[in-house]
Amino acid sequence: MTFSRSVSCDNICKEIHEALGDINFLIQDLASLSQTECRKIRETYMKIYGEDLVQILGNTAMASQESSRTCAALSTLMLNPHERDAVVAREALDEPINYKALIEIFTCRKSSHVILILQAYQARFRRQLDQDIAKIEPPNPYQKIMMALSASHKAHSTDISQHIAKCDARRLHQTGEGKSGAIDEAVVIEIFSKRSIAQLKLTFFTYNHIYGHTYTSFLKNEDFGEFEDAVRMVAKFICNPAKQYAKTLYRCLKSTTTDKGALVRVMVSRAEVDMDEIYRIFKKNYGIELKSAIYESVPAGNHRDFLVALTTKASPS
Repeated sequence: MTFSRSVSCDNICKEIHEALGDINFLIQDLASLSQTECRKIRETYMKIYGEDLVQILGNTAMASQESSRTCAALSTLMLNPHERDAVVAREALDEPINYKALIEIFTCRKSSHVILILQAYQARFRRQLDQDIAKIEPPNPYQKIMMALSASHKAHSTDISQHIAKCDARRLHQTGEGKSGAIDEAVVIEIFSKRSIAQLKLTFFTYNHIYGHTYTSFLKNEDFGEFEDAVRMVAKFICNPAKQYAKTLYRCLKSTTTDKGALVRVMVSRAEVDMDEIYRIFKKNYGIELKSAIYESVPAGNHRDFLVALTTKASPS
């Protein structure tokens, strides 16, 4: 259901309230809503019934495990984007640590959004996301990079400089393939902590222009260690997030990843951002439409219906 119909927000909330045990109706009503519509529905539901629809959906008892999982996914759909990312970050920090989910947050969100995530995390969990990342044991290369990127987002640096990109690209080369042995971790961390994501993206493109190959291709060396692998993964997300998201979706559908929540996480978080581009890359790289791949790989049921409904949500033009 959408607001394009002559249906008031109050009436939609009433229908949802009366259908809380009907997962198929909830999918039909909620899955295709835009983020703005979700926010209005949540606010109106709270005003009418005095309860948070997010919590209601998350706690609603369903007849099957599949329906309960789908209802929980609908609950995350109704969250504001920064609230949702705060929840994702908290879940990512449970053992085993899901660094991929944290990479998505720190490389694919605007700095203004990351600040809201940090605030939502503190409000919801009464703790600091930065401190929770810093406390990860044992220490991990991804941990160092996430802390650096967090510092960069807090700096709110928005200016993009080709001169800085050239200087940083040369520093990365001089302290990387321009010398023998492992890359200089201190230089990489310094650059990541002081540059915006857009500036880092320009730096990596400039590196390719100057040296004739990508920085990530240089890092694809079996003799390197965990830090280089982590930098390579982060750099790939910075340079082409849609390609990495398409790869994540494909691996989820082919059951070749242990990140079981990635399918819903990606489709919900990117629905009104760059999902059109992700769809195009998915079809180009894997020879099949995402919707068709879902039909082929996900067993028939309400969870598949929910995922298919999400494919109807396009990025704004």
